[in-house]
Amino acid sequence: MIRRKVIRGAALLAVAGLALTGCASGGSDGGSGDGGGAGAGSVVPEGQELGRAGLQSEIVDITEYCGDEPIKVALADGFGGNSWRKITRAIFEDWAAKCDNITDIIYTDAQGDTQKAISDINSLVAQGVDVIVSFVDGGEALLPTIRQATEQGVSFVPFVGSPGGEPGVDYVDFVAEDIETYGEGLARWTMEQMGGEGNLVMLGGIAGNSYSQGVYDGVVRALDDYPNITLLNEDGPVSTDWEPGKTQQVVAGLITSYGDIDGIVSDYGGGSVGGIRAFQAAGKELPVWTANDSNEFACLWYEHGSEDSKYQIATMSSRNWVVQAALNKALAAHNGIISTDPSIFKLEIIEDSTDPDLMPQCEASLPADAILSSGLSVERLKELFS
Repeated sequence: MIRRKVIRGAALLAVAGLALTGCASGGSDGGSGDGGGAGAGSVVPEGQELGRAGLQSEIVDITEYCGDEPIKVALADGFGGNSWRKITRAIFEDWAAKCDNITDIIYTDAQGDTQKAISDINSLVAQGVDVIVSFVDGGEALLPTIRQATEQGVSFVPFVGSPGGEPGVDYVDFVAEDIETYGEGLARWTMEQMGGEGNLVMLGGIAGNSYSQGVYDGVVRALDDYPNITLLNEDGPVSTDWEPGKTQQVVAGLITSYGDIDGIVSDYGGGSVGGIRAFQAAGKELPVWTANDSNEFACLWYEHGSEDSKYQIATMSSRNWVVQAALNKALAAHNGIISTDPSIFKLEIIEDSTDPDLMPQCEASLPADAILSSGLSVERLKELFS
């Protein structure tokens, strides 16, 4: 039996000589695969479909892609400092553990520092890691590093945050939800609940990350049909670092600057709870609020909302489970197997405080940071946050 090692904590130091310099080149959106097989320089099996949209239910059990040879896998996280990342890491490690031939499961945390993210990836390559999946918070700045890892034989799959470049050539494929559709869907629900008028804010995460920008672009697209709604942050998503404390400070500043805020679209429900506290501290009525799901976000509605209140919420899945599809695709490519998993996942509203059939799910037995749509069991979530 092969002995598996799960390596925890921060990244090892990058090995000298592997560090890359230079700026990222431009390129197509990493999620815009044309649905056909990759062309010259392909890093996926012949006939592999790229960029296919599908459903969570189409994610295949990882054992279909394990192969037989010993493999080292890694999750190179651009930022590991919130509950979403902690849950996603647990899903990754649990999923990888199903393959007996995976000998090492490594995790690195760049702590929001793009240069550290580059060093982390270089270090993983130097350690002989075969498969890397990564939430690329640094966007296109990491593309040269990813290209070099691919050239050295690593099967690399970015998920949720796109590095640009060309799937199937610069890396295996890009895995995410349809980000703009997600932003547009939540924005339309929010603006309908606002009665089609008032002030709207979109809360993002780390400054400059491609994921929040994609959600913001979806919000802007929805605004075309609501001429009486003003998007207060017209220059881009408001940075909150995806942390409740920082979100509370940022939202407090927005309340001071603008006074009335009637609706908020957030790309992180776990961080939104800090923004809700900012409204309470300011003695302001809570606005319409949408995000991805979080246990405390749902529970707060039951504390402060009602059927007749202005404060209504809706969520889409926090989709931590996309990391499973990302690892599947990377393993399949490494082993020369065609992956049937989707690359892009369509999300729908799963909680809606105005719909009796989709009421927010608050589980008192679970920690505030639990994400019920993650797919982890109640017992696993309790263990994770104990």
